[in-house]
Amino acid sequence: MKIGIDVTAAITQGGGIGRYTRELIFALTAVDPHNDYHFFAAKNPTASPVPNPIPQTDNVHLHTAPVDERWLYRLWYRLRLPLPVQWFTGKLDLFHSPDFVLPPVYGRIPTLLTVHDLSFVHYPEVFPEQLVAYLNRVVPWSVGRATHILADSQATKDDLTAVWQVPPEKVTVLYSGVHARFQPVTDEQKLTAVRRQYQLGDTPYILAVGTVQPRKNYQMLIRAFQPIAQTHPHHLIITGGKGWLMEEMMAEVGRQGMDGRVHFPGFVADEDLPALYSGAALFVFPSLYEGFGLPLLEAMGCGVPVVTSNASSLPEVAGNAAIQLSPHDQADWTQTMHHLLTDPAERTRLVAAGFRQARRFTWEQSARQLQQLYEQLTVDN
Repeated sequence: MKIGIDVTAAITQGGGIGRYTRELIFALTAVDPHNDYHFFAAKNPTASPVPNPIPQTDNVHLHTAPVDERWLYRLWYRLRLPLPVQWFTGKLDLFHSPDFVLPPVYGRIPTLLTVHDLSFVHYPEVFPEQLVAYLNRVVPWSVGRATHILADSQATKDDLTAVWQVPPEKVTVLYSGVHARFQPVTDEQKLTAVRRQYQLGDTPYILAVGTVQPRKNYQMLIRAFQPIAQTHPHHLIITGGKGWLMEEMMAEVGRQGMDGRVHFPGFVADEDLPALYSGAALFVFPSLYEGFGLPLLEAMGCGVPVVTSNASSLPEVAGNAAIQLSPHDQADWTQTMHHLLTDPAERTRLVAAGFRQARRFTWEQSARQLQQLYEQLTVDN
């Protein structure tokens, strides 16, 4: 088969959907050397280049559109010009878009669309208005045209059914995996080097990972951390690329008098994340809504006790290997962080349970499931 996949995010985005797409295509081409993969990417001259974003194998072919991503998306999704993706990739037997929107395709080939979450529907107030309007127009249109949908979790599948009445049989849940590099780092030189690179100092720290935006609920976390800072030496490290409305989170640090105790080191490279997780006393994930929540499993794989919100998909991912709290109960977050910092037995229990939970999710497993779905869709079509 000639399988087309949009890898624009893999090439232009360091984290989030970019990292999801990279992990998936590397695993996919590793388990499937037989089919031909025709990767499509739109240009984005303002994006920082991601090192080694796609596999270099004989069955992988990269096709880059000669136009800027913004202009191409305007043609496809605003003007809805029927410019098929095959103009760039050549003949295809199936096309998969892993990033919410589906370009036009030529002929009756099956199409697969990944919808990671419907956060823009449930929490529109934490996104720029223009982005919400765009997503509410384009994503349902793409969902309606796709032959089949991939959802990151059962929670997202349920959302698609409830919000847009997508038939359940049209949606398959494909869980993400944990890369083998996410395991405890004990090499003191590596741990020290990462601390130095991100200017973390020598103090113990509590870690949060994810794009700095309101949906991650970091303002509540900063407020919950304020009493911890009075009784413990730990700092709060919030890593991730700068997102929309980040200024409010920075302002919260000042309001709580936490200057010097809360740090935003920015985006952390994939290869540095295991050491960053391993050096943390706790990993905290207070998000209001997630399609999956991969950082939970990465932290568990690195042997860190995890506290997470109980919203949306996160109970699916965490299982019984994390303490789950309401994302709105600030006092409970404070109390739980204090408890775990002072109870070694509970920390040990969570670490052991976390190792077991992280092993349940692998990219190879995800890739094999996806390969089978590709074959099923082409047969059914």
